[in-house]
Amino acid sequence: MSGSDRDAERSPAAIVGLLFDKDGTLLDYDESWGPVNRQLALMAADGDTVLADRLLSACGMDPESGYVVPDSLLAAGNSREIAEGLAEAGSPFDADTLAERLDEIFASASDISVPVTDLALLFKRLTGLGFRLGIASSDNERSIRNIVRRFGLESYVEFVAGYDSGHGVKPEPGMVLAFCRATGLEPYQVAVVGDNNHDLHMGRNAGVGLTVAVLTGTGSRLTLEPASDFCLNDITELERILR
Repeated sequence: MSGSDRDAERSPAAIVGLLFDKDGTLLDYDESWGPVNRQLALMAADGDTVLADRLLSACGMDPESGYVVPDSLLAAGNSREIAEGLAEAGSPFDADTLAERLDEIFASASDISVPVTDLALLFKRLTGLGFRLGIASSDNERSIRNIVRRFGLESYVEFVAGYDSGHGVKPEPGMVLAFCRATGLEPYQVAVVGDNNHDLHMGRNAGVGLTVAVLTGTGSRLTLEPASDFCLNDITELERILR
């Protein structure tokens, strides 16, 4: 393949599939997950507020300001990874117990999640333009499907994968490759859209056509631009670059 052919594959014109992260990408991270992070820390601390603050800090969130460190456990980890971090930081519960409880908290969190925009309207426009859509998250699959139902995305989303769906975890390429199998697309025809480096590195590891970062999560231009082809304020700007 010539250099010009490779450039053509890594251009917006080649993109047919859009694989979205969920939290910080479709959902505003601070508004959706700030209260949830505090809830999970208090659970993991068995009600001890001093320990809860220590657990939050260990997993990447400042208990006073609410700031979450980009690519930290709370920013990018799955339930198992967060559970192991909480256990190592001093939770009285073991990682298995914590992971099970975290999955329940995260599934319930879909009821209070705040979308970045009118997701059904955006997804309707994107599918109308011919794009195939999927969601790949470090959250559990049940939580993702709750979001799909809550915001009326069933007609638009063809593929859903969580850390427990059997396709591996981020930043491994498995979720992207499973999306490709489900849609019949090649990786170079896919853009991965996410708010942290786990998303972007997953896309690069799978050989996708584009990696697109958004600033509605925990990342910044400084942390996201090195691994992204585009860095957008939010997903509403996607149509501009894809056209």
